[in-house]
Amino acid sequence: MEYSNKGFLPICKADLEKRGIKQLDFVYITGDAYVDHPSFGHAIISRVLEAHGYTVGIIAQPDWKKEESIQILGKPRLAFLISAGNMDSCVNHYSVSRKRRTMDAYSPGGKIGKRPDHATVVYGNLIRRVYKDVPIIIGGIEASLRRMAHYDYWTDSFKRSILLDSQADIISYGMGEKSIVELAEALNSGIAVKDITFVQGTVYKTKDITGIYDSIELPGYEQMKADKTLYAKSFGIQYQNTDFCNGKKLIEEYPGGIYVVQNIPQSPLTMQEMDDIYTLPYMRTYHPVYEKDGGIPAITEIKFSLISNRGCFGGCSFCALTFHQGRTIQVRSHESIIEEAKLLIEEPDFKGYIHDVGGPTANFRHPSCEKQMTHGVCKNRQCLFPSPCKNMKVDHSDYLELLRELRALPKVKKVFVRSGIRFDYLMADQDDTFFKELVEHHISGQLKVAPEHISDTVLSKMGKPENAVYERFVKKYKRLNEKLGKNQFLVPYLMSSHPGSTLKEAIELAEYLRDLGYMPEQVQDFYPTPSTISTVMYYTGLDPRDMKPVYVCKNPHEKAMQRALIQYRNPKNYELVYEALMAAGRADLIGFDKRCLIRPRKNGQYVGNSEKKEKITKNNKKKTIRHVHKKKG
Repeated sequence: MEYSNKGFLPICKADLEKRGIKQLDFVYITGDAYVDHPSFGHAIISRVLEAHGYTVGIIAQPDWKKEESIQILGKPRLAFLISAGNMDSCVNHYSVSRKRRTMDAYSPGGKIGKRPDHATVVYGNLIRRVYKDVPIIIGGIEASLRRMAHYDYWTDSFKRSILLDSQADIISYGMGEKSIVELAEALNSGIAVKDITFVQGTVYKTKDITGIYDSIELPGYEQMKADKTLYAKSFGIQYQNTDFCNGKKLIEEYPGGIYVVQNIPQSPLTMQEMDDIYTLPYMRTYHPVYEKDGGIPAITEIKFSLISNRGCFGGCSFCALTFHQGRTIQVRSHESIIEEAKLLIEEPDFKGYIHDVGGPTANFRHPSCEKQMTHGVCKNRQCLFPSPCKNMKVDHSDYLELLRELRALPKVKKVFVRSGIRFDYLMADQDDTFFKELVEHHISGQLKVAPEHISDTVLSKMGKPENAVYERFVKKYKRLNEKLGKNQFLVPYLMSSHPGSTLKEAIELAEYLRDLGYMPEQVQDFYPTPSTISTVMYYTGLDPRDMKPVYVCKNPHEKAMQRALIQYRNPKNYELVYEALMAAGRADLIGFDKRCLIRPRKNGQYVGNSEKKEKITKNNKKKTIRHVHKKKG
């Protein structure tokens, strides 16, 4: 039965009765609160299915301790859909030090604890206890990045594919709009879920791989669990097969004769397909049931922002975008974005400011080179790292024209760009027009950029350009600001303890900040999230790209020292900075000279300019003799 798509999707039996729905086609379980906005995965997937004639109900943040919580909409005709939410549930819950966060922006009133850890697994097992025979399809960032065997930082363990642990039937990985429709059509036609093995962008399980062609068999789970080297090799193969054109099917064996099979990714969305998705009838806010709790905090970040693209060919080692959205850029038309902007302008609380126009990387508006759409991205070559590929097309004209059109809209005072700007791509552009207009019109006093580090040793492991590129960018940014009479700043994001960073490199970064006269307010300690090159380095001690050993800082105390060095001026960090300098043999940076990071203590201790002259009081001796790099030697 068809029903009006005006209004929110059903969340209770009363909603079903109001719409005349006796049984839903799909019930979507999500770890986020229900926000009907295209920045939320559950909203997009549900609205896409609805546009294809299927009925979908939402159960947001069910009580995972009660079976009845996932029964409120009844048994779906075709399948349960599960997503942990817009974030991995463990990233949502814990800081890098594994301390519980105090706020969840995707929950009512920001309250923490509305979803379980490893939410996809918990929800899947809950459903399977109640409904033995209903197909379960899992998706979203958590399922997508855990689709094959992976290292889990929060339990410090090597886990199986989430497909097995969740007792689901299929994973729809990546963004999933195409694969979810194909899955729906297959189920609706009467095909048994165990026989749906042909959909791109999905992962399934089987006991028979004899009919699978053009595939690569990865090391088995038990082998990788016993030998980290094999996992590093496996991940290297997976990383080379993330493209819809040249990727191959991947097979992973598990005990009991079970195989997990990853089909090639779904093909990128065309511009028309992107436009169609973003013009669906979203309510563009959270469900009114949350009003009494103060709403959903996450909406404030995206309510007046516009998504213009997907995908990223930046290739940062610590980023999972290659595994989730892919390296091929997908964009919306100017017309689609302008129409959405007009909707924002009519919102009662619109103040004249569009907060952002972008995506994973704001200044990517087309594939990096012409051949990508027919031959795929290069398997053994990044577009920007270690230096820009000679085949890369550098052109900001389309993005610039889009920003100009948005600036010209009535009631719009300012259009900001707050998504990441890839500064090395910007510097590769011979035409300065975009850079000039970015500085003149699209910065709200400060521009956030992500050099991440200044040591080329560390940057090479991060997949970032050498520091000289950032230095040239900084100079040009300052020059343009001066020319335009602007007093705008750069806010660099910096990361401590990334694989490859020893105390030596951490001190180099501190010295750089000293010379710059800048101390960042926030520092991001490296966070090993599933399915990134950096996380594989952290777990295995090997770079999966070349299988060479990498120094990994795992000791919590050394991590604290590396982090403290970036904020060496903070008096709270004195002890850690002092200890780090002594452990690294850099007592020359303790003193009254302008090049020193900290001054000597005033408790009777004296530290000269030479390591041989250092005199340490008895009370501090234990701290200074720790050799945090002993295992490295």
